[in-house]
Amino acid sequence: MLRNSLFVAAAILGVATVHATDIDNYTQGIQQWHAGRVERLTAADGWLSLIGLEWLQPGANRVGSAADNDIVLTAGPAHLGVVTLATDGSMRIVLDQDSHATIDGKAVSEAVLVDDAHATADAAPTKVAFGTASFYVIDRDGRKGLRVKDSEAPSRKHFLGIDSFPIDPSWRIEANWVPAQPGETLEMGSVIGTIDKYPVPGKLEFTRDGKHFELLPVIEEPGDAQYFIVFADRTSGKETYGAARFLYIDPPKEGKVVLDFNKAYNPPCAFTGFATCPLAPPENRLDLRVTAGEKNYRGSHH
Repeated sequence: MLRNSLFVAAAILGVATVHATDIDNYTQGIQQWHAGRVERLTAADGWLSLIGLEWLQPGANRVGSAADNDIVLTAGPAHLGVVTLATDGSMRIVLDQDSHATIDGKAVSEAVLVDDAHATADAAPTKVAFGTASFYVIDRDGRKGLRVKDSEAPSRKHFLGIDSFPIDPSWRIEANWVPAQPGETLEMGSVIGTIDKYPVPGKLEFTRDGKHFELLPVIEEPGDAQYFIVFADRTSGKETYGAARFLYIDPPKEGKVVLDFNKAYNPPCAFTGFATCPLAPPENRLDLRVTAGEKNYRGSHH
């Protein structure tokens, strides 16, 4: 009976075909995706391990857990070292001789720091590690900050799990694809006040409950295999995280794209105050209750 009712609902709503005999496989697929999502989130260096986001000032920045530092960390040696931010945006760290820290796994005393904006596929941002904690530098609209992680972070050790709406195949929707004009971009603000422009490859058009809706995906990085959607809906700020939820889609095939809202998930900011998440742009605020995907995190305090 459940399978038949789900199949009928899917047919009525015009979603991508999910045959009654495929319901179990579909549900298992979403469950496996969810398990992978939790595994990545709770990894030793996952988003739950964040314990700090400390912005650098021009010149010398003394870093460590002691109160007399310019940047006071919640983990690590009293005096870790000094990070110098030059006027041209370059950075260098000189470690304290008693810090016992490593730089990219090596016991060296100083090094140039490469931030995430200047990292490459073959070279990650420079990682400074000390005990169970570490940091690397992020660049956000020219601002440089230390992203600090600790595998023993309370947010990781006391993770409460992810609550989601029941898996519903009717939220696996086949959308029409409208290619974008060359050079089209989408502006997205962030929780730290920056505004970034992303290339828009096209527009998604779909119907739900007899109404027409549109979404604009973006390309996060050139060459990405999937497109990225940052959206909000009428559950945002109530059942779901207020700022946005995220969703990835595959490129179109024959003018169609599958939007599977059962895979809509919370940004890192739903779990930690030390992330720099994008906000849903006005173009992607749906006048619709998307009762699929992840709900609010029970452990959120922000």
